[in-house]
Amino acid sequence: MQISRLTRDNRTTVPASIRKSLDLKPGTTMRWHVMPDGTILIRAKTRSIRELSGILHKPGAYVAVEDMRLGDEEDV
Repeated sequence: MQISRLTRDNRTTVPASIRKSLDLKPGTTMRWHVMPDGTILIRAKTRSIRELSGILHKPGAYVAVEDMRLGDEEDV
């Protein structure tokens, strides 16, 4: 378990081992979530949605709108 302390200015430092394991860099956005049971989840936003653009794209692997239906019309 890692420990950090809150300063008078309401700031804290992410422990070095956590920064290293998550590859956190200065300027990384941290999202804090308080769960109903009081548990706190902290998530680091390490990638922009723009960086993910095309990650699933395979050249020539296009799907026609007609093929995106959930089922055949006869099955509905």
